[in-house]
Amino acid sequence: MKRDRNVKIVATLGPASSTYEMIRALHEAGADVFRLNMSHGTHEEIEERHRIIRKVEQDLDSPIAILADLQGPKLRVGEFANGSEELEWGQEFRLDLDDTPGDSKRVQLPHPEIFEALQPGAHLLVNDGKIRLKVADCTSDHANCIVEAGGTISNRKGVNVPDVVLPLAALSEKDKRDLEFVCSLGIEWLALSFVQRARDVQEARDLANGRAALIAKIEKPSAVNDFDAILEVSDGIMVARGDLGVELPVHSVPPIQKRLVRKCRAKARPVIVATQMLESMIESPMPTRAEVSDVSGAIYEGTDAIMLSAESAAGQYPIEAVMTMNNVAVSVESDPTYRDIIEASRHADRKTVADGIVAAAREIAETTDIKAICCFTSSGNTAGLVARERPRVPIIALTNRRGTARRLSLNWGTQCVMTGELERFKQAVVNAARAARAHGYATEDDQIVVTAGVPFNTSGTTNILRVAPCNERLIYSTDPE
Repeated sequence: MKRDRNVKIVATLGPASSTYEMIRALHEAGADVFRLNMSHGTHEEIEERHRIIRKVEQDLDSPIAILADLQGPKLRVGEFANGSEELEWGQEFRLDLDDTPGDSKRVQLPHPEIFEALQPGAHLLVNDGKIRLKVADCTSDHANCIVEAGGTISNRKGVNVPDVVLPLAALSEKDKRDLEFVCSLGIEWLALSFVQRARDVQEARDLANGRAALIAKIEKPSAVNDFDAILEVSDGIMVARGDLGVELPVHSVPPIQKRLVRKCRAKARPVIVATQMLESMIESPMPTRAEVSDVSGAIYEGTDAIMLSAESAAGQYPIEAVMTMNNVAVSVESDPTYRDIIEASRHADRKTVADGIVAAAREIAETTDIKAICCFTSSGNTAGLVARERPRVPIIALTNRRGTARRLSLNWGTQCVMTGELERFKQAVVNAARAARAHGYATEDDQIVVTAGVPFNTSGTTNILRVAPCNERLIYSTDPE
């Protein structure tokens, strides 16, 4: 489905968006990727949403990527005898392994691995950081804390531990079951929550075994500190600003976001900016000006995708939220300043023949009257490299692999087109010209740039660049076999 923008939109599905009619409407309104949040919903509900997405894809003949987001290890306090308690600044409060219901002096924290890692001076944040505790002293089974920010603490509230790397398994038993389930369904992207280090991604990669590409969610300070290593072993990145803004000072998140997006672009890894982008649209048909500015900022940075969470999963205006993101993207990308910023921040890490081919394709397209860059890709890597260049002309990725076409729905500016098996380069050029004309990017009088690799259908062989006419008669009379 042709879009009038380059940045992609990820929409989370949930109770407000679980029917065929709604999911189709969301795709038609602008959603390119659908996120299945494994923290909510049964396997039966997830399977039904997966089935509907594939039906929409078939009915509209439009490749759609599915992103399954694993819950990750959830740290929570235990329960209170009275359901909740008020903590005051300066008071002492104890966390321990005792499952006796809590009171105003203590509560269970049923995670021995936390006590093993804690040191005096470390902080624990409860209920999205609303309550802040500083460890005074600790052992392997308890921590005596001083309340630095008080308030109401209640049953099963979440706990963040920003100051230490926790000796937690990257994937819980639930995550492992969910991973196997969604991979057996057939999804394109798998998002890993609360990644702390590069080996967390590798563990998931071993379990996925090539069945899905991996996105590391950056939402902990340790992940920011180890980001370069995490980026090397990940297929994509999500800047998950929710927990990141809890565990780090909120004013530090915007520069971190900009830095991570730029690093992802240099490495040709798709990056998603997520969390609270249009939060007010959960209940309002109109966003705030601040939210629009936030979305705009991510697009100006050159992010591959922007994401809706509760806005589309549980909000009252899911279609309006997608349309708002679409309209903001179209407006930003039509601003001349957008191109200035994108091109000034282009710092590609080029080392291979394929890197040189796609860079040359962009240069040719931007210095002559070229209507599109058409790249034949088996694994999707070549299309990802072209997207890294952020060219001024559309990118048409042609592939004979449905999974590749779906996965590329996340990459900036990439229009995915299915094609048959190819044996000759001239056949590839003809298919590229037909795709450019069929999707309204070019006419017979126009020219396109075609990149491909010989031998065909082999990953990592991009070695040909051709400026070609869209008139098939000219192709047959001038192109080599």
